[in-house]
This record gives sequence, structure tokens and C-alpha cells, in this order.
Amino acid sequence: MRGLVIKSTGSWYQVITDDGGIVDCRIKGKFRTKDIKTTNPIAVGDHVVLEPEPGQDTGVIVKLEERKNYIIRKSVNLSKQAQIIAANLDQALLIVTLASPRTSLGFIDRFITTAEAYDIPAGLIFNKLDLFSEEGLDILAEYQEIYQNIGYPCYQVSAREGTNLNQIRQLLKDKVTLFSGHSGVGKSTLINKLIPGIELKTGEISDWSDKGQHTTTFAEMHPLPEGGYLIDTPGIRELGIIDIDKQELGHFFPEIRERMNDCRFNNCRHINEPGCAVLSAVEEGEIALSRYDSYLSIYHGNDTRA
Repeated sequence: MRGLVIKSTGSWYQVITDDGGIVDCRIKGKFRTKDIKTTNPIAVGDHVVLEPEPGQDTGVIVKLEERKNYIIRKSVNLSKQAQIIAANLDQALLIVTLASPRTSLGFIDRFITTAEAYDIPAGLIFNKLDLFSEEGLDILAEYQEIYQNIGYPCYQVSAREGTNLNQIRQLLKDKVTLFSGHSGVGKSTLINKLIPGIELKTGEISDWSDKGQHTTTFAEMHPLPEGGYLIDTPGIRELGIIDIDKQELGHFFPEIRERMNDCRFNNCRHINEPGCAVLSAVEEGEIALSRYDSYLSIYHGNDTRA
């Protein structure tokens, strides 16, 4: 029996079968330990083969079908290498807020660099438009310019007020989409507006830390009224880059990728080499300084926090 993993709770997985049934499944024991270097061998969005457990209404996942892509981050569990956030995505959208809580440019860059590395189209949704001051709107325009100039679509919404949500509905139609972002950016409120009746729990921002409270505990895939699926994930406080070779990093920054063949040396690191086309572009203002700073931070393996 084939199925799609729509929810993960760590040790159990909820699978929707090809005939529309929903089965709670666990992993076959040998499967769990077979050359797996992630905390979760199965992720939401995975296509699997399952077998019913004799005398039970549960199942056992016996095979993971080949993934077209997945998105991954360093795990906070130091005994394992990484955590797969979701698999088989058509797009990954980061929900961004400029305050309460603040999403840093560095965090945005880590997210879209990870998406680039795993061949997943990415975009940014700027939420809480109803809270923006004039100064905030100016900063928003600066952020958008940075990312639109290098090919990442940007959207402005107010989940609370319902502003521009039809644009997002069209964006999600018939696609498997990952929503990600810090706790408190309004993911759950946005999903509640996009999927009437789902009633995800929403949380308040903590006064003392200006961080959102985690309201999503496990990744879950929700069918959309217009067709397609939306994957909701727990709020991410930090996003560690994993499995990207330093020499390959520039390929995952579009503005560096398009200039790297113009460097004097074909093994240029774009740090302090003479004749580096990337450094020249930074000096000329053709590459945003914040983007180059993020490149250096990831290259040198610096702090992953926002």
C-alpha cells in the first residue's frame, strides 16, 4: 500500500493512503537504523510504502520512495547530524516580520541558501503589514529590493486583517508548499485564514523576549481548498546550514553565481583574492553588503541564531 506522510510526531507518522484512508504508522525497526544520519528518517511530504499491522488499525512503513528534494537543517540533537524539515516540495516560503519578532537578514539568507542548495524555489512573505509605521514601510521596501533584485519573489500581507491573501492563495494553488519562520511571525494565523475551519492554535508574543511562543509542535501537511498542500512547521529559532561545501557555497547565492566565472582565479573564495569579480561588485554596490556578510558568515560557519 502506498501513501503520503502528512504528519510526524517523532515516533509515529500519519499517512494518507492512495485510496484516501488515514493510517497511523510507525517505522520498521531495521529501517530506523539503516545508514540514516538524520534525527528523522521519514519526513512530512515523503511518499512511502506501508503494510497493515496484523489485528491492528495501524501500519508499518517499510519503504521510503525516492525524494525529488527535501529541506534540511542542523539538528539541536547533537547525537545526529541533521533534521529533515519536509520533503518533495514545489516551493518554500519564509514568513518574515521586521519586529515582534524581528527576522534578521542573516536568517533570511540562511533559509533561501538552504532552499537553493536543495533545489527548492523560495520566496518571502512579509506579514503584519497592519503594524508598519512609515519608517517600517521604508525598511520593508529596502528588504524587498534586496531580494527581488536577485530573483526571489516577495509578498506583503496582513494575516490579521486579511490583506493580499488572495494573492497568496493563487501562489499556493495546486502546489506542495512549506511555510517556515520564527515562532510569532503569524504562520498559524495566516494558515487559519487560508484554510477556513482548520483553527490552528495561535500564540502571543512574549513581552520579555520578543519571541513567539511555539504553537506548532510537529510538522503537518494540510490540504488546501484550491488544491495542493501546505506544510506547517514548528517555529525555527535558528537555522544551521549543513552539507554545503565551502567551495560550492557561492553557487547558492544567485548574485555571486552569475559573477564567479569572471574572477581571475577559478578557485576564488571571494574573500580577499585579487581580481575577484564578486568583491568588485560588492564595492560597486551591485551586491548588497548584507548578502555578502551572510556569505562570509556561512562560509566561516558562524552563529546560526537570528
